[in-house]
Amino acid sequence: MSTPRDLLNAAKSEIVEAEPADVADLVGTVAFLDVREPDEYEQGAVPGAIHLPRGHLEFQVEGKLPNKTAPVVVYCAGGVRSAFAAKTLQDLGYSDVTSVIGGFNKWKDSGLPWTTPRTLTPAQRNRYQRHLLLPEVGEKGQQQLLDAKVLMLGAGGLGSPSALYLAAAGVGHIGIIDMDVVDESNLQRQILHNLDRVGMRKVDSAKVALTSINPDLEVTTYDTRLGADNILDIIDGYDVIVDGTDNFPTRYLVNDAALLKKIPVVHGSIFRFEGQVTVFDPYNGPCYRCLIPEPPPAELAPSCAEAGVLGVLPGIVGSIQALEAIKMILKLGDPLIGRLLAFDALEESFRTFKVRRDPECPACGENALPIVIAEYDDLCMPHTA
Repeated sequence: MSTPRDLLNAAKSEIVEAEPADVADLVGTVAFLDVREPDEYEQGAVPGAIHLPRGHLEFQVEGKLPNKTAPVVVYCAGGVRSAFAAKTLQDLGYSDVTSVIGGFNKWKDSGLPWTTPRTLTPAQRNRYQRHLLLPEVGEKGQQQLLDAKVLMLGAGGLGSPSALYLAAAGVGHIGIIDMDVVDESNLQRQILHNLDRVGMRKVDSAKVALTSINPDLEVTTYDTRLGADNILDIIDGYDVIVDGTDNFPTRYLVNDAALLKKIPVVHGSIFRFEGQVTVFDPYNGPCYRCLIPEPPPAELAPSCAEAGVLGVLPGIVGSIQALEAIKMILKLGDPLIGRLLAFDALEESFRTFKVRRDPECPACGENALPIVIAEYDDLCMPHTA
């Protein structure tokens, strides 16, 4: 019967090992895999190392390291677990694996560079564990979400599901601008609010709902009218804007300000049984004026208050907006940049239309004049969906 020492010697006989000094120059150019436990990793690690505890290696490493031909340097505390890990990696098809002799302890004793990595708290690790299981998100992506700042334009039908899902996902800072109060007529679709908060300012009601979901969340409220006099100051510093407004004046105002500040806008709109979502990423794709160069006359642009909307529709559209905002924060997948997603609730169908950047666009075109932040309130009255 083999002893643990026999198993270790057998593993070492089949892998490549190297002294810490021999692989130190590879930091930043190849993948370093730290197979220690979380409490060990939190105390210090090789800069930029990928953390994957040895117990999760077999089932999660392919998500962390998809390229099996790329070099991998694996280390633990003393060189034992990394030897077994290196053998396992080879068995899984990784062709260029090196185990660090003496592990991280010898790395530190040799005076080689190391850092104290930023890590999630145990409570955060438990809360976001389903995200952490996704290789495309993981701990690094969750930290990006916690660092992100998203501005919600409206705490109404679209802003409600968007804000709720962004808060639940761990977006660290959400700003909400709305100057309305909660009315019973809102409750058919605006799920941020409830009967107990009828008459409360919407931004205050929204803050109550969002902070009750996630203690990591910081909420900034703007109980004011969004206008040319304040929009540049309000949107400054946000990573993404989620537009849940229901009027053309604000959409043009937001478009022009977002172009100036180069902040992407996740645009959503709803009408009766139909909804649309797209992402306006300044100068990387079309802007709102590329899609609709000039506002239509007020009589041709009725709001939801005038035309009605099926209560569940903004839940679908707003949830898609939250998804697109998360994709923009994490640089994940293929956001709806240059594409307009149209949803018909009666048909239960989705259609995608290409939207190209207009070279003659008055806002972002090649010969566009300097952007002037102006009001369009004479066209139609502002609302949130």
